[in-house]
Amino acid sequence: MPLVILVAEGEVFDVGVCVTLCGDGDPHDDRISTDERRAINQSRTARDIRSIVGYNSHLMNNDRIILVDKPAGMTSFGVVARIRRVLSKRAGKKVKVGHTGTLDPFATGLMILVTGKECRNAMHYTKLDKVYEATFVLGQVSTTGDPEGEITLSEQELAPAPSLATVQEVVEQFTGEIRQRPPIFSAIKIGGQRAYKLARGGKEVEMPERTVTVYSLDILDYHYPELKIRAHVSSGTYIRSLAVDIGEALGTGAYCQQLRRSSIAKWNVADAQSLADFGIDD
Repeated sequence: MPLVILVAEGEVFDVGVCVTLCGDGDPHDDRISTDERRAINQSRTARDIRSIVGYNSHLMNNDRIILVDKPAGMTSFGVVARIRRVLSKRAGKKVKVGHTGTLDPFATGLMILVTGKECRNAMHYTKLDKVYEATFVLGQVSTTGDPEGEITLSEQELAPAPSLATVQEVVEQFTGEIRQRPPIFSAIKIGGQRAYKLARGGKEVEMPERTVTVYSLDILDYHYPELKIRAHVSSGTYIRSLAVDIGEALGTGAYCQQLRRSSIAKWNVADAQSLADFGIDD
């Protein structure tokens, strides 16, 4: 029976993308000791496995997924480019690396990267549901819905701060299937061009509404003007738009100040690697 690791950089699951160790999958291949094989079979995370076989081992091939904890201030494409550079250098040849869904530059958290032949399955990961933790600032608005835009006091800023009960009532309205209009500063293509490029060029952009699903929306903390939430949502849901819509419903205005993706389906950011784990410090 071949020795396999499922979904190489996340948890060891019963189903998923398998990476066969020992080249042809022969369990008697002497490149892995009996003790190593036993330890791998008992491991639950990629970090356990790396400590057994070593991160640079020939056992970790280039047709796999990689879980990365994206830092703030970097684009998702910047993350991909840096990982591609490292993997290509280690392999001695160009390694194909792609993403399965971007995060805004200000956001942090889990990204699933695909490498080599696994790039063919990128869309599968893109369609999975996600969990985010975010901080909304009430009483202020942003031209981009996040801290990167021009931030101003909303027209309702001097109105009384809504009570927790009011906030809970409004937040509950945004669970289930909802209609949402994505931000104009987004990577969605309009007429073949990225919406954010059109917006930066001063062109008027009309973003079509879409139906998304908010499976759960929990208030973690509320001290006006900050509202901290956890959202479990379907693919295609924009948390920035959720912040804007909740702010409008409260009559205060709002924008998303902080955003962190904590999980994608069964993959958790706790099992992800930082860029520093790859030796990346730029």
